[in-house]
Amino acid sequence: MIGFIKKDLAMIKSNFKLLGVLLIVYAIMGLMEKMDISFILPFMCVMIMVSSFSYDNYNKWDAYSISLPNGRKNSVKSKYLTTILMTLIVAIITTLLSFAISYINIKTINYEQILVTMLGTVFGTLLVLTIMYPIIYKFGLEKARIGIFLLVFGIVIIGSLLASYIDLSSIFKSLSFLENYLVIILILLTIIMVYASYKISLKIFSKKEF
Repeated sequence: MIGFIKKDLAMIKSNFKLLGVLLIVYAIMGLMEKMDISFILPFMCVMIMVSSFSYDNYNKWDAYSISLPNGRKNSVKSKYLTTILMTLIVAIITTLLSFAISYINIKTINYEQILVTMLGTVFGTLLVLTIMYPIIYKFGLEKARIGIFLLVFGIVIIGSLLASYIDLSSIFKSLSFLENYLVIILILLTIIMVYASYKISLKIFSKKEF
């Protein structure tokens, strides 16, 4: 298993310099109060992990991995573990940058707001990735890009329609009692959705032939 994770990390390390440059650029924009840098997390993690699938496809890794002991299971599991690892690393770096930018700009740090925002962003990032992975394993990266685009477009359309016909503010008010449990709820939901996505991806990959 460790070898599979090292393989994923080795393949995506070529992106680290680019990511470093992006962090610097977004940090400067944050200092100029042009944007909240916490929202670069989804973009960076999606870009990193999708590139790992591209490298796998280019190097015919999947066909090779199935010849190894527990190759199919370890291949899928390592992808999810690497995803969690990279998301946490980028989240920690971004959080520290947010602390620094907040202190420089307003001479104080709103720890609670920054941490809650980052937790929500981590949840959203993993939600996107856990939806993407089964689609990628099922249809391959090229076809999956079209499916993912249609899925995101559909979610936006449905969300817009619901917002137009449903009074969301009243729903949020009725659920306000959950506010004190927000962190626990998000952590539990994250664990459930990552595990469910992993099991679906593993089932799909276990039946694929190369």
